[in-house]
Amino acid sequence: MSARVQSDPFDPAAELAGFGRGAGAVVTFTGIVRDDTGRMAALEIEHYPAMTERALAEFGERAARRFDLTDWRIVHRHGRLAVGQPIMMVATAARHRKAAFQAADYLMDWLKSRAPFWKREIAQDGGSRWVDAKADDEDALTRWQHDL
Repeated sequence: MSARVQSDPFDPAAELAGFGRGAGAVVTFTGIVRDDTGRMAALEIEHYPAMTERALAEFGERAARRFDLTDWRIVHRHGRLAVGQPIMMVATAARHRKAAFQAADYLMDWLKSRAPFWKREIAQDGGSRWVDAKADDEDALTRWQHDL
């Protein structure tokens, strides 16, 4: 059970080596830097290390208790990431698939709305803009009402 923030790329398959032993189900999600505009060159992610790692660990521990996970892992990158690169990964392991899927979904909703990262899109022409929080991400948390 771990949460890690790093600048280096990660290999999703390597992250799963030995993960979730003894579980009946393992669910993973890997987020990729995408360009919705056709003009983005990279995404730059900033964070405060101690604050961010603590928040991610708290999300993971909360998911473990709520869904009776046997294992969980969060890996999130920071720094400058090119379009198409993996940005983050969530893995959950549980005795049953439903709990593993729900836990992964739960973690993604928390990461998208509450993880202390600041994102800036870098355009191909050199311009940039900070990425605002999305109402849809915030609304997704309503499914987990009693954790708010």
